Amino acid sequence: MADWDLKKLRILRTLHELGTVTATAEALHMTPSAVSQQLTGLAKALGVTLLEAHGRRVRLTGAAQLVLRHAEAVFAQLERADADLLGYLQGEAGQVRVGAFSTAIPALVVPAVQELRRSHPGLSVAVREAEAEAAYELLAEGSVDLALSLAAHAPTPRDPKFSRVSLLADPLDVALPAGHPLAAEPGLRLADLADEPWIFGSSGPWSQITTTACENAGFVPEQAHAAADWSAIWAMVAAGMGVALVPRMAMAGGLGAVGRGAGGDAVRGGRGGGGVALRVLHADQPRRHVVAAARRGSEGAPGPARVLAALRQAAAGQTPEDPTIQLS
Repeated sequence: MADWDLKKLRILRTLHELGTVTATAEALHMTPSAVSQQLTGLAKALGVTLLEAHGRRVRLTGAAQLVLRHAEAVFAQLERADADLLGYLQGEAGQVRVGAFSTAIPALVVPAVQELRRSHPGLSVAVREAEAEAAYELLAEGSVDLALSLAAHAPTPRDPKFSRVSLLADPLDVALPAGHPLAAEPGLRLADLADEPWIFGSSGPWSQITTTACENAGFVPEQAHAAADWSAIWAMVAAGMGVALVPRMAMAGGLGAVGRGAGGDAVRGGRGGGGVALRVLHADQPRRHVVAAARRGSEGAPGPARVLAALRQAAAGQTPEDPTIQLS
C-alpha cells in the first residue's frame, strides 16, 4: 500500500491552487527547496510522477490530479472528524449510556432524551433497563455511563467508586379496589391498612420498600400475592385481590384510565375488573429517593453532565397529583 502522507498531500494541493513552487513555499512558510524535496518524497512513496516541466514552471501530471481527487475526499472527512471531535469535547456529540430501573424510564429518562434531542441533537442516549441494584453493577463494569437507582439500594455517598446526584423523592400512594370500604375514607393512613392482604414483590427492592414503609407505620404487611410487574399488580388490585403501594412515577407509565375520587384522589380503571382507587397518604406519606450515579471523576465529562442536567430538569418538571411532593 502506498504511503499517503497528509502533510505532503497538503503541499501538493497548495501547489495546485497557487501554481508555482515559490508561491507555495511563501504560503506554507517553507523554502522552495523544502517544497520540492517534500513533493519528490511524495512521488517516490506513491510510485508515480507528480510534476512535469511546463516552460519555466511545473504542472501537475494526470497521476497528481487523480491523487488530489482522493486527497480532497480525505481532507473533507478529516474536517468532519475535527467537527465531531470538537462536538464530543463540548458535550454536543457522542453517546451516553444510561442504565435505569423500569419506572424511571418513562418518568425521567424519556423526557430527558426528548429534551436532549431538541437541544443537543448530536448527543445520543442509549437506555438499558436494569433493576436498581443491577444498574450499579453495570456502572462499575463500564457497561453504562450513568445509573438511575434508588438511594436505599445504592452504594453510600462515601463510596469512592461512584458520585451520586439526588433527583427526587418519589411519593408512594396506596392502590385499593375501587369498591373497598376504605377507598373513600377521609384522612386515610397507611396504618389503617394493617389487616389488608398486600401485593408486592417476593424479593428485590420493591419488596423491601413496601415492608419498610409498612413497618414504619407500625405493622408487618401480610403478603397475599407476589408480583413485580406493575400491570400485574394493578390488575390484581382492580380484581379485589389486595392492596399495594404504587410509586407516583409509575403513573407516567399510563396505568389504567384516570378518574377522580373522593377528596381529589385518583380513581383509575383496571384491566382486571372493577377499577382502582389511588389514595394519597397525606398523614404518613412514604417516599423512595431516586438518585443518579456516575463513576467518580466521569460525572463532569460534557456528555454525561448534559444528560444529568436533563434528568434533573425532568425530575423538577414532575407534576404529581399530590402538591406536597418534595424534590431533593
